[in-house]
Amino acid sequence: MATASRTEFRFPGSKSLANRRELGYYIAHGISFQLQHGPKMSELELRQEMLGIGRLLHEKNFVAATDGNISARVSSKSILVTPTGMSKGMLRLEDLVLVDHDGRKLAGTREVSTELRMHLLIYRLRGDVHAVVHAHPPTATGFAAAGLALDEPLISEVELSLGRVPTACYALPGSTELCDGLSPLITGNNAILMANHGVVTYAEDLLTAYMHMETVEHFARISLVTHQLGRRHALDKRQVDELRDLRKQRAMGTTEDLLRKKA
Repeated sequence: MATASRTEFRFPGSKSLANRRELGYYIAHGISFQLQHGPKMSELELRQEMLGIGRLLHEKNFVAATDGNISARVSSKSILVTPTGMSKGMLRLEDLVLVDHDGRKLAGTREVSTELRMHLLIYRLRGDVHAVVHAHPPTATGFAAAGLALDEPLISEVELSLGRVPTACYALPGSTELCDGLSPLITGNNAILMANHGVVTYAEDLLTAYMHMETVEHFARISLVTHQLGRRHALDKRQVDELRDLRKQRAMGTTEDLLRKKA
């Protein structure tokens, strides 16, 4: 089998080439990287990408049994979603369901989750979002069950890649009350803890939405260690502002200019 070294695949938000080990891992799970830096994905390519993300969520223990759901915009008129009642690590292409932006089924034999309402809300409020991932990563969900947000600026890399992660009040999964609690938090954030429930992340593509989920869980583990140690040393306002400026510059592709100015 041909190796993938030096292939021009790139991670979201990064100009550096993915190394062979990372690239091989994601290719093995069906993650193609085309959406971020290549032409717009076809529906078939999105279906393949979604199955790969589902396997990653399952193998990382971010979901158990039939938990979690994933969606992606196919067009201005349709959204691809995972079905209810199925393991996200065992999905087939034909299991996925196509709905319109009001949640009406357009194609597919399976039923969609009642939590589709949350996905549709995010798409309505965030025109830049093209993918949503909902899962129950254990440590982050533990924080959600404790009613604790992940909003302290403890780690520079988290500030650069994601920012704060607030907690929405508990409401019945799939309910309008849950959406009411999420609504004021969606615009200013890319990840939200849902009290006594789980985590939802969203981004411009499926892979980035999944990466946000990894970042949330990684940050939750680090935060838990600081709680166990009984001491936390947060970044100060100036440091946080510098990191946020750097994040904006990265998004505009002018990081090098900003760093030269600081030097």
